[in-house]
Amino acid sequence: MILIFVLLILTLESGFGPKWGFWAHKRINRLAVFRLPPEMQYFYKKHIDYLTENAVNPDRRRYAVVGEAERHFIDLDVYGDSALAILPKFWSAAVKKIGEDSLRKHGIVPWFIQSAAFQLTDAFKEKDTRRILRISADLGHYVADSNVPLHTTRNYNGQLTGQEGIHAFWESRLPELYVQDYDLWIGQAVYIDNLAETVWNSVNRAHLASDSVFLFEKHLSESFDPDKKFSYELRNNFLVRTYSQEFSEQYHNLLKGQVERQMKASVEMVGNLWFTCWINAGQPDLRKMKDFAPDEKEKKAEAAEQRSWLQRLLRIRSESDD
Repeated sequence: MILIFVLLILTLESGFGPKWGFWAHKRINRLAVFRLPPEMQYFYKKHIDYLTENAVNPDRRRYAVVGEAERHFIDLDVYGDSALAILPKFWSAAVKKIGEDSLRKHGIVPWFIQSAAFQLTDAFKEKDTRRILRISADLGHYVADSNVPLHTTRNYNGQLTGQEGIHAFWESRLPELYVQDYDLWIGQAVYIDNLAETVWNSVNRAHLASDSVFLFEKHLSESFDPDKKFSYELRNNFLVRTYSQEFSEQYHNLLKGQVERQMKASVEMVGNLWFTCWINAGQPDLRKMKDFAPDEKEKKAEAAEQRSWLQRLLRIRSESDD
């Protein structure tokens, strides 16, 4: 059991779990900082290491906190081809129409991003340094997850089509191999006039890309030498089985920049959301915010969270059960 725990931890920390790789989440938050105007950059650059390192906290909490996992995805295909027309854009209306239990079962990421944005606006108004940083880091994570095509479908890991492992392949293996060639600079952050519409349009774009994620992998696998599809690489002193570089390159080429586009969309949306929340809060002077450093109480809480994460690791799925 100890060995299983160690292997699972190494797998998750290396970015081969069912999520954007840890590195990608950190990179997205970090790049978003540089899109902010000077009035915000003073504060955000000062705390850029915090925003970067804590970008992965929601993934750690999903194994320790009940109700966390549902914030990372939405199974749009459960609602049929007219999902965007059927689903209310605001949480209260969605609960009234569909029911909270059903919504949570199939993921709530578009609604939760809106909720987190309102919380960040409130934190700016209160000039609460601790909350601003914590919510900013978390919000970046949820936005990034919402831009992953495989976070928008019930077949999130290809388990329904015999393509198990495709989730980590798309969002961890491919960025790991090719991110050095990605152009992730967008320019200065812009204000979001309609938050709900922007969030749902983003999720819809990700979902529309999901068909090609499965189709290209299936066609390539059918024409590829099975013995060359996978290879073994040394990671953290463990020999792990992963998609070969040859197979990865051909799949990446078939996707025609899809991973880069979705990662870039994440950087864009994170910066825009931070900026919008600050504007909506009345543009408080962030230069007057007090310094922030985790106290002993927070450090102990984080350690307890990590222990709980280990205890639940083998018992809680990262996506919906059905």
